[in-house]
Amino acid sequence: MDTFSVYILFSPSIDKFYTGYSSNIEERVRFHNDINKNRIWTKRGQPWEKFLVIEGLTKSQALKIEKYIKRMKSKKYLQELPNNLSLVEELKAKFG
Repeated sequence: MDTFSVYILFSPSIDKFYTGYSSNIEERVRFHNDINKNRIWTKRGQPWEKFLVIEGLTKSQALKIEKYIKRMKSKKYLQELPNNLSLVEELKAKFG
């Protein structure tokens, strides 16, 4: 069974975050930074940097956590996550 991760990328050039999920984070980051293959809005923010990765999730957990983070629509919340890993653990427990 594949394990999934929720990832949050940051673009210094447009000062924006992007949240997604994947079973292969490195491949997804390469896609977001690929000037030829990327045809979605993240193309505008290249280069993207990994800001936070929440690993060891089921696909269902990853989808729910991704959706929850996106619904928050809060830059402040996103910025707090890497500094407060108990928030990350709460997300895992809430959607576990």
